[in-house]
Amino acid sequence: MELKPAYKITVVGVGNTIHSDDGAGVHALERLRGDPRLPSNVTLIDGGTHGIELLAYIHDSSRLLLLDAVDVGERAGTLVRMADSELRGLACGASVHQLGVADLLATLPLVSEMAREIVLLGVQPASTDWGTELSAPVEAALGPLVDAAVEQLFRWSQEIAALGGMCSLAASR
Repeated sequence: MELKPAYKITVVGVGNTIHSDDGAGVHALERLRGDPRLPSNVTLIDGGTHGIELLAYIHDSSRLLLLDAVDVGERAGTLVRMADSELRGLACGASVHQLGVADLLATLPLVSEMAREIVLLGVQPASTDWGTELSAPVEAALGPLVDAAVEQLFRWSQEIAALGGMCSLAASR
């Protein structure tokens, strides 16, 4: 059964897996994909290094969770959560590959009114140099990052279930 757009939850893991810690969002998405706690009503997208091209896949999402490497000047491996107005800071350089994610977030409201809530969960990178391995602090942070993602997705799933229940009650009257 395909979900109505008003109930669609999408997770996008972004990053470049050949730039070491820049690939943290993609690695986190892959761990999430195999997590038995993942709610069944969630769509997972490996966004890689795509930016604005992802609009075609997320424009009808009511809730959007981005997983990414985010440079906020903290200790490597520190988890980062941004939502709402905090996401505007990405245009100022917080995301390691800022143009893609910042452009995506700036353009989304122009093509869709669907996204009721957008959250970015990320990790402070140690290195974005060439390499396919994550640094030790970022590798260690992936478990807690996935846990935070599952918590957010569970919360949204509960909200959507409540909305569905309210819609069913209204329709039966």
